[in-house]
Amino acid sequence: MAVTKNALIRYKTIDKCLQNHYRKWTLDDLIEACSDALFEFEGRDINVSKRTLQLDIQMLRSDKLGYNAPIEVYDKKYYRYSDPRYTITNIPLTENDMNVLSETMNMLKQFQDFSLFSEFKGILNKLEDKIYTVKNHKSAIIHLDKNTDLKGLQWLDELYQAILKQVVLKIMYQSFRAAYPAEIEFHPHLLKEFNNRWFLIGRKSENTKVITFALDRILGIDYDFNAEYIPIHYDADEYYKNTIGVTVLDRTKPQKVIFKVDRMNAPYVLTKPFHHSQKILEEHTDGSVTFMIIVHHNFELERLLLGFGNSLEVLAPRVLRRNLKRKLELAAGLYG
Repeated sequence: MAVTKNALIRYKTIDKCLQNHYRKWTLDDLIEACSDALFEFEGRDINVSKRTLQLDIQMLRSDKLGYNAPIEVYDKKYYRYSDPRYTITNIPLTENDMNVLSETMNMLKQFQDFSLFSEFKGILNKLEDKIYTVKNHKSAIIHLDKNTDLKGLQWLDELYQAILKQVVLKIMYQSFRAAYPAEIEFHPHLLKEFNNRWFLIGRKSENTKVITFALDRILGIDYDFNAEYIPIHYDADEYYKNTIGVTVLDRTKPQKVIFKVDRMNAPYVLTKPFHHSQKILEEHTDGSVTFMIIVHHNFELERLLLGFGNSLEVLAPRVLRRNLKRKLELAAGLYG
């Protein structure tokens, strides 16, 4: 069944609205949201009638497009998903979809030896393995590390589109330290993944400082189409050059971190460096190796080093060594 681009925009907008459980959505609210979204994508006013939206909801509820969306009406005028975890982006692929993907994969593989496509080889392998698994009903050949219970992944596509379209967001956010959520007007600039967690980088309207939001602490997202988007003029690779993780301490200088790893674990650090600045300072006769990296002293660095337990000793700087010693002593105290 053919679906127009405008219809897909409306479906995606309705889905986004109904995923926001912190607001009650009337038919008029959904019409307004769809009209705003169409204006953003098309650059002109497109009338969305009440009848059009009712047909959209009917289509989403049906299985004609495979959605079967659990949209219900409550209090006689508000719309919501009866299953709060539902989203149309989680719809499984049909057999026809798989055939189209297979043909696309075969076409893309013809170009994989070109330097332009070298960065996509890993993606192609993952996609090819997924297609093989679904079509042949066999176990996957490639097994990726994943956490299906990780919160915040539902925002990825929406945030990606907002960055692409340079749209100002109103984000309902609650950090682990905050007692209550707060609505923040935010100019999104970059999505960053670290250690299987996703982060949104950008700035507030009233402050030029670069801010990092964890996607798993985002409670809701809305658009502010009237606000002017403010870009951030910085290079992400340069910004994170001296950082492990996402906590950038731009007011401090990166430090030389010197650490020694025992014989059993040194090969792991050799084959998977902690940081691009990693260098070998000394290879000892007992098989242990002393390394150096130049990074900011942040939370992620400490957690990485602590993960090696008694297999790794930090030699410098003294502040980092002292911090880790204190934390290891506290950890030892938990075991009596």
